[in-house]
Order: sequence, then C-alpha cells, then structure tokens
Amino acid sequence: MGGLPSRHFAQVKGILIVDHGSIRDEANDMLRSMADLIQTMAGPDVVVRYGHMELAEPNIAAGFSSCVEAGATDVTVFPYMLSPGRHSTSDIPRMVAAVAGTYPQVSFSVTPAFGLHEKLAEVVLERAGVGINAD
Repeated sequence: MGGLPSRHFAQVKGILIVDHGSIRDEANDMLRSMADLIQTMAGPDVVVRYGHMELAEPNIAAGFSSCVEAGATDVTVFPYMLSPGRHSTSDIPRMVAAVAGTYPQVSFSVTPAFGLHEKLAEVVLERAGVGINAD
C-alpha cells in the first residue's frame, strides 16, 4: 500500500502535584522534595513538577507550564491533599483548566485527592508504632 509513511508521535507523561501553599518555607519545601522523590521513582521518561495554589511559588500555572516546556504532552495533575474538599474538587481543576487552555496541544486531567487508601492507613499505623501484621 502506497501513500505517506505513518508518523507516530510519542506521548510524554507529565505529573504536576499541587498543594495549597504556605507562608512557611518548610511546608513548601516538602512538596518540592515529594516531586523529586516521584521523579526518581518514575524515571526520566516522565516529567514531574510541583505547584502551589497560593501563597508560594511556583504557582499552578508555572508548574503546568514547566511540565509542557520539559516536553509533556499529557499532564496529570494530582491535588496533594487528603480529602476531597473545595480546593481539590473545584479550585484546582478550575485553575488547571485556565492554564491548560493556553496549551491546546496538551491533554490534561486532574485526579481526586488521596481520599481513603490502604497505604495511607499503613503510614498512620507505622507512625503510631502499631504493626499491621501484629499477632
């Protein structure tokens, strides 16, 4: 069959983790450290960045733009929050949609907040000194 050769363009996954932001540098540094950890675990084929809703930089727009500038063509935004409150269900999706509109070639989605997850329960038990497999 003749015709033009098929062109396949690889999708590059981006992950943007977002918290509220804080006036305390220590709190903001924790999100940066988490982004670094996720990047290490994900490997070099995934772009991982972070952003804050308010009170600190980089903000959501800068974090999303950084993902795109690093080559991401599909960005998953993760609200780094425990519960599905107003910020994770309304504010963050609205803010992400606003910046994503300036990158029509990039697909995006916003995940739910952590919510209920067995691994979070394991962390609570570990920090409380309670073994999850104790007899």
